[in-house]
Amino acid sequence: MNGISLTEPFIKSNMDPDNMNKFEFLLGDWNLDYHIPKSHLSEAATETGTGTFKKILDGRYVQFDYSTQSGSKAKGIFARDDKMQLYRYWWFENSGSFLSATCSFIDEGVLAMNWHDSLLYQTFTKQGPDKVILNMQYPAAKGGHNSVMEVVFTRK
Repeated sequence: MNGISLTEPFIKSNMDPDNMNKFEFLLGDWNLDYHIPKSHLSEAATETGTGTFKKILDGRYVQFDYSTQSGSKAKGIFARDDKMQLYRYWWFENSGSFLSATCSFIDEGVLAMNWHDSLLYQTFTKQGPDKVILNMQYPAAKGGHNSVMEVVFTRK
């Protein structure tokens, strides 16, 4: 089409790569240590794995790839939605499961995620330059929240 891109106006307004700089604390290679308490969603379990966060497509997206010792694999993609002033997230697993979330940085080094079509939410919280805690929770019957999963990310 003579060098004209139909998506170019969206790239300039909605896909500014500078909007992805808040993810810097997550970028890199990580060892993962999972702690899953017994809940109505799952039995108690532990797991280990590895994961990598990296910017892709000229820094306009952040991709998360992970795998566990037991063979689970997944890929996640973060993108900025400037119109809504938040981030979107898509999650795909080798089990065939997939989910989407809406995300926002509620503080420097704290990314909150609301999983669509569920009551689950999670946070990635920077604990230092080489440690991040992912905590997934759901509402408790008498107020507050119950933990579904905690993952300790330790930089390789």
